[in-house]
Amino acid sequence: MMRVKDSVRLSSPECDDVVVKLDLEPWHGESLRPFVAGQVVRLGLPGLKEPMPGYFAIASEPGRRDCYEFVIKQRPGIASLLAGMEPGAAVEVDGPMGKGFDLAPYRGADVYLIGVGTGIAPLRSVWRDILGHRQDFGRIGIYAGFLTPCHRLLTDELESLAEHGITVSVSVKSGTEDWDGPIGYVQDALRADAPSGDNAVACLAGMNAMVDACRETLHTFGFDDSRILLNY
Repeated sequence: MMRVKDSVRLSSPECDDVVVKLDLEPWHGESLRPFVAGQVVRLGLPGLKEPMPGYFAIASEPGRRDCYEFVIKQRPGIASLLAGMEPGAAVEVDGPMGKGFDLAPYRGADVYLIGVGTGIAPLRSVWRDILGHRQDFGRIGIYAGFLTPCHRLLTDELESLAEHGITVSVSVKSGTEDWDGPIGYVQDALRADAPSGDNAVACLAGMNAMVDACRETLHTFGFDDSRILLNY
């Protein structure tokens, strides 16, 4: 059992979609279970069978032991209830579980993190983990895709990653008059950059169609399936 420490809206007020960063902390201040970046937990509400608990990726780095952070979109089901919770509310937590993105075997390699929408959550766990030992990897590139400019998430944090030698490409499916970034899908931005698969690994998070398209694109640049990682 954990409790809500904080809940902050991430999505723009102009955006119809409500996305929050939900922070959960232990009831009695104990350290959290260690986990691999990109793993998930099952979240539910005490005494509530419906809606059923759901699986959500941890968005905070494994080195943080006081709190789990999540990026949750308000949608029908348990996500809607979680997105509206106030500090102090109780949440049942099961996990962490799943493969996650274990980069330990890829020290010295280039790393590409590719995700869309709230799929950025498990990738955030990875890049925040990498920041603690940036020297262990080569080039780090992040490709994030959103529906429109107002659907973007974690904009300030993504921009700050340049200070650590991490390149970030943010693309939107539909642009606006004041949008001067890439328009299209993340695989389009990936194809335009043509990253080399030599001594490189890619982490994918998002809808199945996006994952399949990005995998196909990465194959053309020399990535084999052993170096295209999913967190489940």
